[in-house]
Amino acid sequence: MGDGGWGMHFSVLRRCIPHPPSLIPLCLVAILAGTAGAQDSTGATPADSTLDSLRARLERAEEAIELLRQQMAAQASTEVRTRSRARLEISGRVLVNAFSNSRRVNNVDVPQFVLPDIPIPPGTGTSGTNNRYGSAGLVARQSSFGIAASGIGVAGGEFLADADFDLFGGTQTGAGGRQLFPQPRLRTARVIVRWARGELLAGQDVPLIAPWNPVSVASIGTAGFASAGNLWNWLPQIRGTVEVAGVGVQAAVLAPHSGGETIPGEPDAVDAGERSRRPFVEARLRRRWGADAEARSEVGVSVHRGWLATRDDSLFTSEAFAADFNVRLGARVGLRGEAYRGRLLRGLGGGGIGQNFAFDGPVTRVVPDRGGWLQANVRATGATTVGAGCGVDDPEDVGPAQRLRNLACEGHAIWRGPGGLLLGAEYRRLTTRYSPQAPRSFASDHLNVAVGVEF
Repeated sequence: MGDGGWGMHFSVLRRCIPHPPSLIPLCLVAILAGTAGAQDSTGATPADSTLDSLRARLERAEEAIELLRQQMAAQASTEVRTRSRARLEISGRVLVNAFSNSRRVNNVDVPQFVLPDIPIPPGTGTSGTNNRYGSAGLVARQSSFGIAASGIGVAGGEFLADADFDLFGGTQTGAGGRQLFPQPRLRTARVIVRWARGELLAGQDVPLIAPWNPVSVASIGTAGFASAGNLWNWLPQIRGTVEVAGVGVQAAVLAPHSGGETIPGEPDAVDAGERSRRPFVEARLRRRWGADAEARSEVGVSVHRGWLATRDDSLFTSEAFAADFNVRLGARVGLRGEAYRGRLLRGLGGGGIGQNFAFDGPVTRVVPDRGGWLQANVRATGATTVGAGCGVDDPEDVGPAQRLRNLACEGHAIWRGPGGLLLGAEYRRLTTRYSPQAPRSFASDHLNVAVGVEF
């Protein structure tokens, strides 16, 4: 190519330089395409015809570039941005649950255990007890929404932050005592810095001990098998993890929480865990395998220790040892579960069937506890998952008026369709046995149908 040809191309190239760097290749493509189109059958390159061809192609390229810039500007004007320019993701689930219970339970839409029969007052023409207190209803308070930020480097690692909310925080009372307007509740809120071989977390999250929950669209506000072998409660904590070759060592300091134990008559409603002025501490050893997050398997063992202070300033020790697993068996089958043994575990999510102490007159006895749960899930089709599981909480009998055993078994089917459509059904059988003063076991059947959209 002669000097005139190089000068012509350099002149055209100069017209591309003012464009953003990401758009300059389009100009270069136009130059190369124009050069190729200008060749005649003998290989000659007339300067005038080449220049006209390049100008026409460059004009078309500039029109395309201008259209692209307008589209990018329109997209940027509607984009949600954070102050720190972090990448932002919003997610949620709108969920409506229809439910029914055959007998009295502690919570009608998300029951954990069965309540005993109600004695019938004398003089009503009947005697004995009334066990015909079933229930049915329709709620939307298990809907949830979340927000997550990522994409910022901190101390050589990646910064992540997320928060998850639902509408399970109670209700306002309307006219006639009707329960209306579910209120928002913070579930989890985490700030994480993650490196290749570890992470540091501060926020509210599941405890280290027994961290898994069963799959369910009927029990989201309170995790499935709560008070039946699942320690699930979200607690504020600071947690560190170090991982090498798939083996992770974790340790956490957590907010002390007894599950609502307070001192009767105390003017300040201070939780028994907070009154101890000592944090909960937990540790876990885990093993992971499987490169794909969707097919990753994990097993772990963990320990927990905490302290509760009671009305006479006695200090009681809360402790537990647990084993957990979440294992994939091929592409379609998953098996998950947990087992634990300990004492004073109500604050971790209903351990001891929601009991820390048994009171026998002036004597206060600690409730030792053991429990666990197991669930299998099978992906029947690409959109449908079916599963079943059971959980049990079996505290020791140490005093009167005590729940001694709580068994929950469930079966479920979940279908996820196009556009995030969600349909699910779950049947649950709850059986609760009480202390020798009321030696019967009481059972309730819970049926739940869920309709919603995930986004």
